[in-house]
Amino acid sequence: MNIIVTGASRGIGLAILEKYARAGWNLAFCSKNPESVAKAKEKLQSINSSIKIYAEAFDIADKLPVMNFASNCIKEFGKIDILVNNAGLFKQGGLSDSAFDDDLEYLMQVNVYSAYWMGKVVIPAMTELGAGHIINISSIAGLRDYDKGGGYTVAKFALTGYTKQLRNELKSKNVRITGIYPGAVLTDSWAGVDLPPSRFIQPRDIAELVYTTAQLSPSACVEDIILRPQEGDI
Repeated sequence: MNIIVTGASRGIGLAILEKYARAGWNLAFCSKNPESVAKAKEKLQSINSSIKIYAEAFDIADKLPVMNFASNCIKEFGKIDILVNNAGLFKQGGLSDSAFDDDLEYLMQVNVYSAYWMGKVVIPAMTELGAGHIINISSIAGLRDYDKGGGYTVAKFALTGYTKQLRNELKSKNVRITGIYPGAVLTDSWAGVDLPPSRFIQPRDIAELVYTTAQLSPSACVEDIILRPQEGDI
């Protein structure tokens, strides 16, 4: 069994990969920093030396490398059972802030277009086999407006729309689509915030949800998962 996770050298993505490495799946992942990719690959191989791991380092905001990566994953593994579009970027700022246009474009490329570009390659391969599961890691900000998160909110709402439309289009082709909408997760995005870890969702919580959701029978699809810190949003 084979899984692709984007934006996965740390945080949520790496937690998902670790879960699937222990389950004996072959892994493919990407991230921007070559050193982080190499370190993550080494860690995953130490968890399970018998699995196959394919990884690339590139900026997921660039269309051609994304689509090449997806194609290379299919060449390496033959088929893709699960695609997790996890790559995302948060940047604080309002829509009316000066010099915002460049921020919005980049946030859209990372948070939305990367998933679309991956799908352009992976979806035809899944529909040809009549099986597959695509999981998009969105955010609570993809369901409601987020204070001082203008571009991020717009991008995550767009990812939500993409997820809903995919579900509608692919349900008859036996390809499952799931959207996950977490509140604050303890990742590097919150570095420097003076709050205890107990105020955050843990990356492993997302990994457990991804794994469990994908274990259901082919006749069942979890469409949406919303989770928040136990004490409420931050």
